[in-house]
Amino acid sequence: MVVSEFHAELTGAMQRSAAAELSRLGGEVDESLVAWVPGSFELPLVARAFARRDDVHAVLCFGLVIKGETTHDHWVAAGAQQGMTQASLETDKPILFGVLTCNTLEQARARALSPAEGGEQDKGRELARGVIATLHALAVARAGAPSTEAS
Repeated sequence: MVVSEFHAELTGAMQRSAAAELSRLGGEVDESLVAWVPGSFELPLVARAFARRDDVHAVLCFGLVIKGETTHDHWVAAGAQQGMTQASLETDKPILFGVLTCNTLEQARARALSPAEGGEQDKGRELARGVIATLHALAVARAGAPSTEAS
């Protein structure tokens, strides 16, 4: 997992929720494989470094970009998304985009925090479920086995 330090109270909450959900689902969560970066723009580089490791099957990235008075938010979020997509395709491993792009801090809280913490959507938990589904789909695709879902 790669986590942005910018708004760490929310990005960290998403990371912790994802780790808890992965553990609940039987996945292995190695806390030594959690790296913190200054902001969302720095997520792809570290995600790619993790994805190149043989002992890493997928990377979850957590960040938060809040709209300001300029278009800076657009460029940061787009750069992070493009970098993660490129790194995922280069390494042939899932790198999931858990970067919230919100208009306000209140919107971010509603999306980042679990209901127990006063949030509504718990995007960290959603990302954990997404990585499990993606890894399963990749296993099916790579094995050539028929999927139970429509392809």
